This record gives sequence, structure tokens and C-alpha cells, in this order.
Amino acid sequence: MPVSVLLVDDQPLVRAGFRMILEASPWASVVGEASDGREAVAAARRLLPDVVLMDVRMPGMDGVEATRRILDWARPLGHRVRILVLTTFDLDEYAVETLRAGARGFLLKDSPPEELIGAVETVAAGGSVISPQVLARLLDRYAPLLPSVVDEAARAADPLTDREREVLRLVARGRSNAEIAARLVVGETTVKSHVGRILTKLGLRDRVQAVVHAYESGLVRPGERDEQG
Repeated sequence: MPVSVLLVDDQPLVRAGFRMILEASPWASVVGEASDGREAVAAARRLLPDVVLMDVRMPGMDGVEATRRILDWARPLGHRVRILVLTTFDLDEYAVETLRAGARGFLLKDSPPEELIGAVETVAAGGSVISPQVLARLLDRYAPLLPSVVDEAARAADPLTDREREVLRLVARGRSNAEIAARLVVGETTVKSHVGRILTKLGLRDRVQAVVHAYESGLVRPGERDEQG
């Protein structure tokens, strides 16, 4: 069965764009729309969607409070409603608040269509998804609070080539494939191939895990900036 999705955004054109992307996939079905947090809460209770695509900044009740209210209502009743937050703002405080409220994912609105569809499927299946750009900011903020478990033996066992480490470092800084291609003066297809090999060699599932690995391995350090800032 397709994943049922409720779209929540105060801009009709944004909702229309998300609807077009999702309905082009056989794995998703848009069952309703809402233009603010209060409408979202009411629609979620009425429609019981598998996933709610939730905007953060909306007039009246924002996405953080709507997420909290939907999940507070659904949990005691056993309804497995998952919230996937979408926003144009990659500020970590919004990511933190929505995740604290119970959201299972946080993506930027300009994420590629395939990334959005994949995120909906992942969240519906019980997983979590965080945009690599947002994750990099979160790790910059919280990684200094975590104990270091990296040793030199682990670094010596790194199977990546110098170019792959360079690509991974840029991925960990939240750069898109197009930005990495421009930075390294190569084709975007070449970057995709590098990313694929990195994931395979390190046994990682996706770019989010790659970002975490880069921080855990010491390849990228909190607060470190590349030349583009």
C-alpha cells in the first residue's frame, strides 16, 4: 500500500509542488493538506496519515507545536503517525526543537525530489532522516560534548583514497553534489560515483551516516570550515 501523506505548509504553491513530487511516485499518496498548525492537528486526527510533511514557520501555531500536539494525541491511541519536517531554514535550533517534539526527520525544502520520496519511505517504515546540511550544524554544536573514541589504528584502517576523503569531507560540511563538483572541478556524475564508493567501502547506508562517520573518524572536526565557509 502507498504511504499516506498529509501536507502542511502555509504556501499553496509549496504544497502543490510537494503533491506533484509525491504523486509521481507509486510509493506515496497525498490524502490531505493543511495551511497552518491548527489545521494540521485537526487533519491528522481525521485522516490518520502515515506521514505528515510539516512546515516549521507558519502563522498561528507553528510546526513544532503542531508536531507535539499530533504525537501527544496519537501515542496513547496507538496511531503510528510520523512527522517529517520540511523548512527553508537550516538553523539548528529549529531542528532540535522539532526533534525534541517527536519528529522523525528534518529536511530542507530544496532537497532533490528523490531525497524527499526516500525520506517519506524511510520515516513511514520507522526510520529517521536528517538533511546532511542540518546534521553537520547539529554535530558542530553537540559533538564537542561527546567523548572521543577515535584511535590511530582505526584511522590507519581507513580504506578511502585521498580524493574520496576529500569528497567525504565536503559531504560532511553539507555540500551538495553540484557544489562538490564545482569545488573539485569535476563532473557531478563523477562526484556521485565517489559518494557511492565511499558508502560501499565504509558500509554506510546514506549521506547522513557518511556525515556522522566523518565526525566520528576525526576527518571533520566541530567548527571546522572549508574555504567556502
